[in-house]
Amino acid sequence: MSRKRKQNYPPPKSSRRPAPAGSEESPVRPNLATIDLTAGTGRSGLSVGDRVRIDASGLHSGEIGVIERLSAGVIPSALVRTEKGDTRQVRTIDLSPAVKTPAPAPAPTAEAEAVTADATE
Repeated sequence: MSRKRKQNYPPPKSSRRPAPAGSEESPVRPNLATIDLTAGTGRSGLSVGDRVRIDASGLHSGEIGVIERLSAGVIPSALVRTEKGDTRQVRTIDLSPAVKTPAPAPAPTAEAEAVTADATE
C-alpha cells in the first residue's frame, strides 16, 4: 500500500503584504495624515450670516457660502451653506472671509453719451 503524499498549495495572494508607500531614501510617507495644531484655536471674527470661502480640501473646496451656525468646542466649526445649496460642517480655521466683488457699472445709454458729448464741447 502506498502512502498518500501531502499536497502543498501556494500561499494565497491576498495574504501578501503590499509594499510600503514612499521610497527607502525618504522616510516620509505620501499618504500620512497631517494634523493642524492651530485648528483648536479657530478663526476669530466670524459670525452667523457672513459670506466665507471654504479653503479646505474636498468636495466644496474654493466655494463661497454663508455661515448658518457656529459650534464652539474642542475644534470650532461652522455649518456653511454653499451657493449651490449644499451644506457642510467646516472647521473655522478652513474658512476665510469672502471678498465682495463690486457690481459692474451699467453701460451708458445713447442719451447719456449725447449729454456728456455736449458738455465737453
